[in-house]
Amino acid sequence: MAHTTGNTSLLTRQEIWSQELKDVLLDELDAQRYVRWLSEFPDGEVFTIPSIGEGTVRDYVENSPVTYDALDTGEFQFSITEYVSSATYITKQAMQDMFYMNQLVSSFVPKQRRAIEEKLETDIFATANDGQTANDANTINGRAHRYIASGTSNVIAVEDFAKAKLALKKANVPQTNLIAVVDPSVGYTLETLTNLVNVSNNAQWEGIVSSGITTGMRFIRNVYGFDVYESNYLPSISDATVDGTTAPPAANAVNIFFSADASVVPFVGAWRQMPEVDAEYNKDFQREEYVTTARYGVKLYRPENMVTVFSSTAV
Repeated sequence: MAHTTGNTSLLTRQEIWSQELKDVLLDELDAQRYVRWLSEFPDGEVFTIPSIGEGTVRDYVENSPVTYDALDTGEFQFSITEYVSSATYITKQAMQDMFYMNQLVSSFVPKQRRAIEEKLETDIFATANDGQTANDANTINGRAHRYIASGTSNVIAVEDFAKAKLALKKANVPQTNLIAVVDPSVGYTLETLTNLVNVSNNAQWEGIVSSGITTGMRFIRNVYGFDVYESNYLPSISDATVDGTTAPPAANAVNIFFSADASVVPFVGAWRQMPEVDAEYNKDFQREEYVTTARYGVKLYRPENMVTVFSSTAV
C-alpha cells in the first residue's frame, strides 16, 4: 500500500546549499614587469645611485688654452617605504560548526597574497604621478611630460598618443617597446571614435565594432607605436592645473606612456621582505590566525621616460 501524507512540505527542502563557494572576479596585474628590481640592496632602508651628466663641446682657438669642464653629478635616492600586512582568523567554534571551513581556510593565504599584490600594483603606478612635479608640465628638452587630454571635455584623443611619443623621443628615450597603460574609459573613447572605427577612414581598425578594442588587458591594435593596456589600478587626481589648463573636478585617470626597453625601464623597486606567511593558534581568543606581511619600496627612476596624460573618466 502506498504511503501518503497530507503535509509534504516537511519533507521538501525549501533551499539547497551548494558544495562550492562563489569567489569574486579578479583582473590581471601587470605593473611589476616594468620595474627594475634591485638585487644589490642587502640591508638598510635607503639606497643611493650616483649619476653623471654629459660632456661639453666648445669651440677651440689655435694656440690658446683648452677649457676644461667638469661633468655634472647628482644622485638618486631610493627607500624601502612600505611595510604591509593582510591578516584574518577563524575561531575554534567556527571551525567546529562551519560546513565550508576547509574551503574558507584554504583561501586565506592566496587572498592575502593577492591583496598585497594589488597594493603593490597600485603603488607602482602611483609613482608615475608622484614622481613628477605637481601642477607643472614637467618639460624635458622642450616637450611636456605631463598634460591634460586634448579631447572634448578632456577625454583622451588619438593625438595625445602622438604627443606622448614626441615627448619621449625628444627626451632621447628609445622608441622600442613603447607601452601605454590607460584607464578602461580610454578604450571606450577610442572604440567610439568614428574616424577610427569607420573602415573607409582607417582600415587598420577594421573589425573593432564587431570584436571590441581589447583582448584581456591589451588593445588588439597598436596606437602610434604604443602597445596599449587597460588597468583599474592607475591613480586618479582632481583639480589639476597643467600649462594653464585645469582638469575638470571629476576624477581623472592618470594614463601613463613610457618605453619598457630593458635599458630604460621607468620604475625601480626592491623587496626587503617578500610576502611571508605566519600562522598560529591564539589561545586567549581561541582562534587560528593567519597573517601575510611584506616590505618593499618603489619609485619613478627615469622621469624622462614617463609621460602622464590626465583624461576624464566621465565618458
